Amino acid sequence: MSEANKDQSANAIRDAIREKRERKPLVVGDIEALEASLLADIETFDLDAAERRARLDQSVATTGGMIDHPLEFPEIVPNPAPCLPKMAVVETPAQALPPEPQSGGLLGMLRQQAEQHRLEARVHSIERSASNKLLDEALKYIFFYLHDLVQQLNTLKPEIPRTYPLAEKLVLSDLVWQEGFADYRTQSQSAGAMMELVTFSYQLAASKPLIVERDGPVVERFRSMLFDFGLKYTCKEFKNERRYVERAEFQIASQLSVSVRWRADFERGVLVFETRNFERLGVALFNVKPGAVDFALLDELGKLVLGQSSQFRELAKR
Repeated sequence: MSEANKDQSANAIRDAIREKRERKPLVVGDIEALEASLLADIETFDLDAAERRARLDQSVATTGGMIDHPLEFPEIVPNPAPCLPKMAVVETPAQALPPEPQSGGLLGMLRQQAEQHRLEARVHSIERSASNKLLDEALKYIFFYLHDLVQQLNTLKPEIPRTYPLAEKLVLSDLVWQEGFADYRTQSQSAGAMMELVTFSYQLAASKPLIVERDGPVVERFRSMLFDFGLKYTCKEFKNERRYVERAEFQIASQLSVSVRWRADFERGVLVFETRNFERLGVALFNVKPGAVDFALLDELGKLVLGQSSQFRELAKR
């Protein structure tokens, strides 16, 4: 469409709008002429040219009129996929297999020795576990018996018809049961929590103290002996002008502490029977197999506690 035609159409449209606003009546001929003009404009309208001109007008408006030629937009083509370098294929060798076991040679001999060692270790572990169980059961049996025994003796407080020779004609006698106590100790939880020790202790006493004198160099030896036996005493020293002890008078309390211990020796699988001032003054020790512990053995032990004749040692050797 030429510029003159476009201006004429625009004027006609403006006149139609003005007439509508002013509410002027339109002539039928004018309307038909306007329709014919619009149809002609539509047929001759170039859509592509109008789009290019609109782009040019927008570019001029944004750049302040600096561009006097139409813009050309490059065609957008999607980029091809990036070309990655090919990775070299690494071939892994087949997994190495261990050598076939041979019955002979150094390796075979060591394998047999190791297997024998493992077998012996398993057998030893089984035997040790069974031995420890026997020790644990034996100590439990001993504790329950002694706990019951001491309760009865604490009530009865019997006289113990046993004499304890101290030195020469010096003897502790006429002793009476005062009080006893039984206790036990177990291993830690990590070690198995098995019973490992049973203790049995009691006090004996008589009404009259012992009085004895010792001279010169014997004084210190006698004092050490009383200390080792755990006897209570008082000592009165008699010194000469040179402050040298010529003699000493000892007053010994007729009180005696007795202790009996049953201790588990897990390495050797035996019970260690330890006593102090039990059958005599001083310490005694011997081993007892856990299988020998039964009611008969403990009954004979009870007879020893009461100062009666007993077959305890004979039964303990079984």
